Amino acid sequence: MKKYFAQLRPMERRLVVGVLVVLVVVLNAVFIWPHFSDWGNLRGRLDEAHRKLKLYQTAVGQIPALKVDLGKFESEGEFVAPEDQGINFMRTIQTQSNQSGVQLQNTSRQLTHTSDAFFVEQIENINVLATEDQLVDFLYKLGSGASMIRVRDLELQPDPPHQRLIANIRLVASYQKNPLPAAKNPTAKAK
Repeated sequence: MKKYFAQLRPMERRLVVGVLVVLVVVLNAVFIWPHFSDWGNLRGRLDEAHRKLKLYQTAVGQIPALKVDLGKFESEGEFVAPEDQGINFMRTIQTQSNQSGVQLQNTSRQLTHTSDAFFVEQIENINVLATEDQLVDFLYKLGSGASMIRVRDLELQPDPPHQRLIANIRLVASYQKNPLPAAKNPTAKAK
């Protein structure tokens, strides 16, 4: 290359150098300058990756505490066999209504929802007749303890002589689902 460049006249040398400079400028304009913002984009992606990594590490660090909480929640409350849940729910309502002095007027057919991963919900609509104190005592005692019963809807109106309250109540009881059986070890069968 030096020999070829040395054989050129000064004007030709200037022309070759000028063409090389223009070629370098054009190549820079096409391939390099559009990518100046890539460094900032890379820095932003790197910062976002560090933020996600820190978030994931925090979540992974909480796994032991969450397992302890899960075990505590699984052991809370009473376990009722799925075939006895409806009976247990109605028995709890009747027992508490008798203790509180609330008169059960009407009950509806129970509905079952299983959309939760840990609980099965039993839903019961009841109509009761009671004084204010009896109704408050009934609802308070249903929600306390290990029964896992709560009121979803409550409609109140006075009875015709305006001595008591007629209440339409939708009660929901949450019962634990059966834990899934542990998977059998396939190597144990082979032995």
